Amino acid sequence: MSFVAILMGSESDWPVMRSACQVLQALQIDYEVKITSAHRTPQATAEFVAEAAERGCAVYICGAGMAAHLAGAVAAQTVRPVIGVPLESGPMAGFDALLSTVQMPGGIPVATVAVGAAGAKNAAYLAAQIMALSDGELSGRLENDRADKRDKVRAQNEALQSQQ
Repeated sequence: MSFVAILMGSESDWPVMRSACQVLQALQIDYEVKITSAHRTPQATAEFVAEAAERGCAVYICGAGMAAHLAGAVAAQTVRPVIGVPLESGPMAGFDALLSTVQMPGGIPVATVAVGAAGAKNAAYLAAQIMALSDGELSGRLENDRADKRDKVRAQNEALQSQQ
């Protein structure tokens, strides 16, 4: 059974990265969460990436702030898709994390999403879309999720129009 691995540099990243878990739960995708650091526990990070791949990890989502090397450290250890979520922290409010995550050397790609909770949600959706390429049922759940979002906006617009 394939799953998504969600990694974060520290426990303080959990309130944002929880958004990715909520999306994956709603789409019925298995996931694991781990705190691991590119700087403080580099060997443990590499070991987890290898072990998770052996157990069927399909996509890695990595959230980190400031220097934000976690996604790059993971991408260096695998050819599976890696999605980086830059987190708001430090004096640059996530801009430094965005630049660190998006500027990977050629040949070691990291898909990079928006800074913060919206990025964590989009990372989960992107992971789901990647996995749905070979899973028709998941593709259907994604289509339904998108239709639900569209219907909600239409209903809001209709309610607004009736108030005028």
